[in-house]
Amino acid sequence: MLYQLYEMQQAAFQPWRMAAQAQSAFWLNPTQAFAETPLGKQAKASLDMFERLTRRYAKQAFGITSVKSGGDMVVVSEDVAWQSPFCRLLHFRKNGMDLTKQPKVLIVAPMSGHFATLLRSTIEGMLPQHDVYVTDWADARDVPVADGTFDLDDYTDHLIDMLHVIDEPAHVMAVCQPSVPVMVAVTLMSERKDRLTPKSMILMGGPIDTRHNPTAVNLVALQKGESWFRRNVLATVPAPHKGQGRKVYPGFLQLTGFLTMNSERHIKAHQNLYQHLVDGDEVAASKVKDFYDEYLTVMDMTAEFYMQTVERVFIRPQLAEGTYRYRGVLIDPGIITETALLTIEGERDDITGPGQTEAAHALVKNLGDEKKSSYMQLGVGHYGVFSGRKFLSDVVPVISIFVKTHKS
Repeated sequence: MLYQLYEMQQAAFQPWRMAAQAQSAFWLNPTQAFAETPLGKQAKASLDMFERLTRRYAKQAFGITSVKSGGDMVVVSEDVAWQSPFCRLLHFRKNGMDLTKQPKVLIVAPMSGHFATLLRSTIEGMLPQHDVYVTDWADARDVPVADGTFDLDDYTDHLIDMLHVIDEPAHVMAVCQPSVPVMVAVTLMSERKDRLTPKSMILMGGPIDTRHNPTAVNLVALQKGESWFRRNVLATVPAPHKGQGRKVYPGFLQLTGFLTMNSERHIKAHQNLYQHLVDGDEVAASKVKDFYDEYLTVMDMTAEFYMQTVERVFIRPQLAEGTYRYRGVLIDPGIITETALLTIEGERDDITGPGQTEAAHALVKNLGDEKKSSYMQLGVGHYGVFSGRKFLSDVVPVISIFVKTHKS
């Protein structure tokens, strides 16, 4: 009933949103004498805020059409290199450039509630010096039940399939949640002596071993336990969505968790947005709106993938414990001897605590020290690890140097 109640709420708000939009048009009318009065500005700002706070946000476009590379502005096209019902592999092709001269990088976006478009600035930062591919995971509510299930092992299979599509040894870059399945995929490819085993893997703010500096996310998982999550957060997709009947962890619940964790910050941001609207400061208002247009856009995850992630990554860090199994086969990252490893963490990360990602180095015990590197970005939280000003100025150069060092 949980999902049905959410849909009923959305439907109930729809006429009120339409009314708010109509009233906004009234206050925006230049012939309206009160439009520029304090009352008019406050009314317009209040209506705008109401519409935004009750809206269902649609998936954003990446919108990357050009980039400066090699000293020139280059047109970028967004090509679908491969797809399954649960994911598209996107290639951000720089048209007119000899891409054989740039290292291929697969950026693995997290499947943790937000769409891959959350990594827009990550992609923009990597594009100038790299040939970039990105995983674009599907919203589970849009995948028909007839297309089957999708769990943590399927996620790993998808990564291997996509690395094969790239068709030359690439560099794989995991942003947060996919750090565990990326390590598993690289371990499997190394064990199989796959010619397309990645040259390097870059793990960014990933929960390899959540016993290090546990955050609120880790503690909630431990305190609640697997059975609580199974009883309280899973729901069935209702009609008219394509995935009707599929069991999922709804994106709107994940979003509630995101907002609750930093409620004071989000309340303050919306208070500031209201004041910017009243003051007519469109530049400042647009910055806040742009951020929340992306942040409030969420996707559903299949129940089996979500529950396995909770059980095998957050409640028990099985990879770090040495008990992680892929389709019944025990995974030992000690097999990795050729793929270089770079871990990147944020000093103020309140989702993946410092040390959780760096723990990966102890697992690749047979990898030479010359192939290992770690980096701590000072002064940033979780999102600052892969986006924002410090990511572009400090983190991207670290990644680029590492990739160049381990290009062969």
